[in-house]
Amino acid sequence: MKNKISFWGFNLLLLAAVLLTGCGIYSFKDAVIPDNVKTVKIGYIENKARYVNPQLAPLLNDKLQQKILGQTKLTRTNSDDAHYQIYATITNYDPTQTVGVSEKQASTNRLTVTVHVILKKTLDNKEIEFDVSRNFDFAASLSLNQAEAQLMEDIVRNITDDIFNQIFSNW
Repeated sequence: MKNKISFWGFNLLLLAAVLLTGCGIYSFKDAVIPDNVKTVKIGYIENKARYVNPQLAPLLNDKLQQKILGQTKLTRTNSDDAHYQIYATITNYDPTQTVGVSEKQASTNRLTVTVHVILKKTLDNKEIEFDVSRNFDFAASLSLNQAEAQLMEDIVRNITDDIFNQIFSNW
């Protein structure tokens, strides 16, 4: 009886896989990309925030390229004919919010990072713009430089994931 169940379970899984791959869209590691999209151009991320962290734009740029090339089947190009063209600008990097108070003193500060993204889909002649924004809390006892040193990996990973999900996830 158990063998019949696993046989049918396997067959259902196989059937679902065949049906999903025949729909004109492929999904690879949570990325949903039309099968006619083959190339991507990733423009350098500009930093136009009032306060500029000089490490942030290059780190975001590298991580975004790694994620797209590692988790999709797209080929990177510098051509203006690329099927997807991604341009991004850091528009806000604001470390001045106090969000926690203890014994009449600031106990928690918040760094807010916002990135504006433009996605050009050349095959569809469409342009989509969106913002990705995240808050990162840190102890008020830390200087901004200390907090940035602790938070940079989380900032880069979370912002990159949010950009990737906005572009490639269908939710």
